[in-house]
Amino acid sequence: MVLYRREPEQGRARFFSLMIERDLFGTIRLVRNWGYVGSKGQEKVDIFPSEPEASRAIEGWAETQRKKGYTDL
Repeated sequence: MVLYRREPEQGRARFFSLMIERDLFGTIRLVRNWGYVGSKGQEKVDIFPSEPEASRAIEGWAETQRKKGYTDL
């Protein structure tokens, strides 16, 4: 899931991406990446014991970012 926020008065746009993945050992990871469009941005990884818990976390993060003005494309 990728969310965007445009800031026309400053002439820039931001992104916030969320992804659930498994590593080679089967660990469930929620990867968050954010920053300005066109940049690498910053990344944070959280570990979860199950996919449903990671899915709930994604929805929580997405809702928080939408309240800050981010939208789905």
